[in-house]
Amino acid sequence: MSRFFFFALGWGAVGLGLLGVVLPVLPTTPFLLVAAFAFGKSSPRARAWLIDHAHFGPTIRDWEERGAISRRAKILATTMMGAVLVFSIWKGLPLWVLLTQGTLILAGAAFVLTRPD
Repeated sequence: MSRFFFFALGWGAVGLGLLGVVLPVLPTTPFLLVAAFAFGKSSPRARAWLIDHAHFGPTIRDWEERGAISRRAKILATTMMGAVLVFSIWKGLPLWVLLTQGTLILAGAAFVLTRPD
């Protein structure tokens, strides 16, 4: 039962990660990291496919080996975070929403920017 749960979690995370490729507000990498973890507990073949994937594999390997996020990904992530905050301000969201959003974005950006390249 546990193996099935992790296998389903892995493919669900891959699906969400693939959606994140085309939807700018949905992150891809965290879902693929969850998928790699879940496949590690359920399907060595699926994990090998993901780790060896030409586009997704290097990011996952960098994270697993060194806790690293590429400079390009850092720039993209922080730019998107800033764009979301600017959009929220432009839409005139309530101050409490902006403060909450700003605090969470600041924490997320600090995490991303302090990881090695």
